[in-house]
Amino acid sequence: MPNDDVLALVDEGGRVIEWRRPAEELFGWSAEQAVGRSVTALLRELATDGEQRRERLPDLSAVQVKPVLRGASVLWQVHAAEGTARGQETPEHKVSGWDVPGQDLSILEAVFAHSPVGMLVLDERLRVVRTSSTAGGLRVTPAGQAEHLPGAYFTEACAFEDAEEEAVVAGRVLGSGKPEVNRTVRVLRAPGRPRSRTASVSYFRLADSHGDAIGVVAYMVDVTERESAQQRLAFLEAVRSRVGHRLNVMHVCQELVEAVVPAFADVVDVEVIEDVVRGEDPPPTPVRPDLPLRRAAFRGGIGSHPAAVVRALPAGTPFSHVLSDLRPRLVSLEKNSSWQAADPERADIIERSGARSLIVAPLAMHGQTLGVVSFYRGRQQDPFEQDDITVACAVCGHAALCINNARLFMREWMIASTVQRRLLPQHPAAQATVEVAPLRHADPQGGSAWFDTIALPCARTALIVGNVAGQGIAAAVTMGLLRTALHTLAALDLEADELLARLSDTAARLVAARASLPPTDPLSREPLIAGCIIAIHDPVDLTCTIARSGLPEPAVILPDGTPADLSVPPGPPLAAADNAPFPATTVSIPEGTTLAMGTATLADQLLAPSGPLRPLLYRTPATPLPDIRDTLAGALSRNHPTGETLLLLARTKALPADQVLTCDLPAGPEAAPIARAATRRQLDAWKVDEETAFTTELIVSEFVGNAVRHGTPPLRLRLLHHQKLTCEVTDAAASAPQVKHARTIDETGRGLHIVATLADQWGTRYQPQGKTVWAEQPTGASTAPP
Repeated sequence: MPNDDVLALVDEGGRVIEWRRPAEELFGWSAEQAVGRSVTALLRELATDGEQRRERLPDLSAVQVKPVLRGASVLWQVHAAEGTARGQETPEHKVSGWDVPGQDLSILEAVFAHSPVGMLVLDERLRVVRTSSTAGGLRVTPAGQAEHLPGAYFTEACAFEDAEEEAVVAGRVLGSGKPEVNRTVRVLRAPGRPRSRTASVSYFRLADSHGDAIGVVAYMVDVTERESAQQRLAFLEAVRSRVGHRLNVMHVCQELVEAVVPAFADVVDVEVIEDVVRGEDPPPTPVRPDLPLRRAAFRGGIGSHPAAVVRALPAGTPFSHVLSDLRPRLVSLEKNSSWQAADPERADIIERSGARSLIVAPLAMHGQTLGVVSFYRGRQQDPFEQDDITVACAVCGHAALCINNARLFMREWMIASTVQRRLLPQHPAAQATVEVAPLRHADPQGGSAWFDTIALPCARTALIVGNVAGQGIAAAVTMGLLRTALHTLAALDLEADELLARLSDTAARLVAARASLPPTDPLSREPLIAGCIIAIHDPVDLTCTIARSGLPEPAVILPDGTPADLSVPPGPPLAAADNAPFPATTVSIPEGTTLAMGTATLADQLLAPSGPLRPLLYRTPATPLPDIRDTLAGALSRNHPTGETLLLLARTKALPADQVLTCDLPAGPEAAPIARAATRRQLDAWKVDEETAFTTELIVSEFVGNAVRHGTPPLRLRLLHHQKLTCEVTDAAASAPQVKHARTIDETGRGLHIVATLADQWGTRYQPQGKTVWAEQPTGASTAPP
């Protein structure tokens, strides 16, 4: 609008302060006559004056009124309507009550006086020109300073917590002209109000008729309730996402206090019934007064935290009341309260934290009491309100669900751990040819790893490490079944690869049994994943045969402390559907070699050649095996392995040469007398009694005779005088001897039956080239060798 269309300027009181020539032409008053008079008086005079002056009204243009800033004051410019020539007839609708400056001023005054939206008008230097008198309960100005606001700087006038930042935003709007809308700003707590408020603030630039910036208008709306509701929802969502990740009652309680402090409270104290911590069923409500509770978690800035004691809650306190009826309490904390005297520990927490507001809420599910949670707020936060009780109950409801899940898991874990502990060997069986030192690092979540050392015929020893994936009772029972199957299969004197193959068949039958369970049984949907490694040590030949499935390759350290490369290929998983063979590797190992076998959790740290803990195995034979185990245990505890960790250390020994007789035999009938004579001489040297010597000669004669008649040369006799007296006859044939039940008139067929009757046990062991038939019996000597 051109500047020459300005008719007049009117101040805030409605008095004319400028009267320009276009106004003189339209209204007929000179500047001297109009300046200083009120607009209302001029219009009244215009309406009641003579006919001559009223005849000029049709020549008037419709007027427009626009606020402008002059210094620290708001003035009103009166303009002629655009497109209306002076002296021309004006349409009737151009003049109305809304275009009268006095009416516009009244409307603006009403807006500033009664609008629920807070408004501040700022000039180009961000000084206050005018403010609204109300702002929907917001404290727009510091208390007692409203009359001093005009001319004050923005940061001095508003009661924002960060007024300087808002001044920067207002200045940016003044310079760029781009509005800032719906900024969420905290407002300082006003005296007499229990809590601070939140405002939504918007900034718009004011411009003159030429478009030049002359100030800023700030609008403020109280959004405290809306923001509080959104914050509560966000807080509850954060609690649900952070609490319940771990299946341990104490850990869940710790997650709870970490999620609540300081987002909802300054101090949180969680106490859980002792029976619940141990995994037992929670008691029904009401609980007995002397029921012990354990402080499961505590968090808050009070210096040293209270100890995790077990105690009964004192009677007559809000905490005991909540436990009795499961109703939350909002407590205003005052000094010298009677219940604080009854509970001095709580009183100490209140005093050290400076708490002034408390919510006590129950941990309960389905009418069963799990514990109680205490939320404290100090002077740094607004005191709790009734709406906060709903939030606290929602938090405790979710925590109770997670605690109950952890309780159920803990009970099952305790049962599974007991089952596993009973199924594992309590003390490893002492083996004269192998020294063992097991190391087990239990997983807090449970696991089903096991080890075994099984004495095999002919002074050999089977070293076994196995693992069943999963946790709980089902995994522990599966571990027990596989371990029992291994003991049964080991009695058949099978090689390592054949042992794994038979164990895999057993696991496959367990998988089939699970699949046949009803769909409602959780075990029917649980996969069976297991691994095992078997190493068979021969102290006579000084060899070790190894086969593995699902577990890492073992580490072998020679007596001089250097590692040996085994290159044991991995076999298929147990219970695999393809029935692939389990490859076995046989290596020669000297006496004093250390063998390390473990679960997959040790693959990268210890068993791998580049593992950081691998050098701890490089010790000399003079280093006791338990010392190496203890060193590894300390290193593993510092590295915090995940999952159950099991390590079996074994150091090999050789059977002394004076306890072994090896004799090559001819393939003819003379083999039996030669074998008997060699056996008699060696038994005399070992001082074996006559009865045992006679039985041994009979067994040797039967084995050698069968080898001559049914076997293939070369033939070899070997006697071992160890914990048992063992007779072995080896030939190159693959056929197996069988026990026959001879008839009365049969002249042959009774030999192996006699052997089975006289020996403690006997059997056949197959090799790549032939077989070995063996029998064991007591040594029969006055002093048996070690």
